[in-house]
Amino acid sequence: MSLPPLPKNFARAVDLSSLGKPPVDSSKIPGLPITQENLVSEVLPVSGQKVVIVICWSPRSTQSIELLATMDKLNQADSLPDGQPLWLLGTVNVDEQPQVAQALQVQSVPLAIAVIAEQLVPLFEAVPPADQVRLVVDKVVALAAERGVGQAPAEREIAEPALEPEEVESMAAMEKGDFQGAKVAYEKLLARKPGDNLAKLGLAQTELLIRIEGLNPPETIAKANENKIDLTLAIAAADVEIASGLNKAAFDRLINLVKVSSGDEKKKAREHLLALFQLVDPADPDLILARKELASALF
Repeated sequence: MSLPPLPKNFARAVDLSSLGKPPVDSSKIPGLPITQENLVSEVLPVSGQKVVIVICWSPRSTQSIELLATMDKLNQADSLPDGQPLWLLGTVNVDEQPQVAQALQVQSVPLAIAVIAEQLVPLFEAVPPADQVRLVVDKVVALAAERGVGQAPAEREIAEPALEPEEVESMAAMEKGDFQGAKVAYEKLLARKPGDNLAKLGLAQTELLIRIEGLNPPETIAKANENKIDLTLAIAAADVEIASGLNKAAFDRLINLVKVSSGDEKKKAREHLLALFQLVDPADPDLILARKELASALF
């Protein structure tokens, strides 16, 4: 079982530098407050028995409070027969715990991270719709159970959301192989609903199909392998590899280019790599490793 392919920037994030005065009493925040001390002594060890979902938040962010309220309701609803929670809810107040926020590489709040057997899995930023939050939580808990951590959630019947007219239009275009038509449909949907994150993902996927249309995959990859410092060839090969499910090969290719290039080429390689990250399951082990390797390559 895998997580749904939600983009990393699932909704508008709040930059830490733009936050104002605290509108809430942080003492009423649910979940286990995570500090530099109990992160190592308590949170990481318990993540070997059950999933810990960490919400990085700030009392200056109203979106943080909204997400924490949603997570609290889900956490209380997910109880085992003995009354214990199916998964643990942890919270990091980035204002009070800057060292923890730095360790978790928090750049905006709210941010949700799952901890599974001491491994960090980024989930989403900002405040997705409640049904999407439920879907992600169920998926990550089920994935952890398959790996021997905790128990799987009870099966739920999830109603399929109604399709927007533009989504129907894009699907019809895709069936005809008209990727440009599908792209136009997604662009119309985003013009009408700029915050529709699934439309953003659909547009990104469609743009990938447009980029690789007409390419010969083996030939494209072979050319890039012959000249590994050619940015244009590397990007084309990485696109082909992502579309073919060869995520690790695509990530390694662009990370290596980030390491050896500089200036605009380094920036373009990094930006394209980040765009490809958004097209991959956030729980994919290759993606998790690639994020760490990119950070090392940059810093």
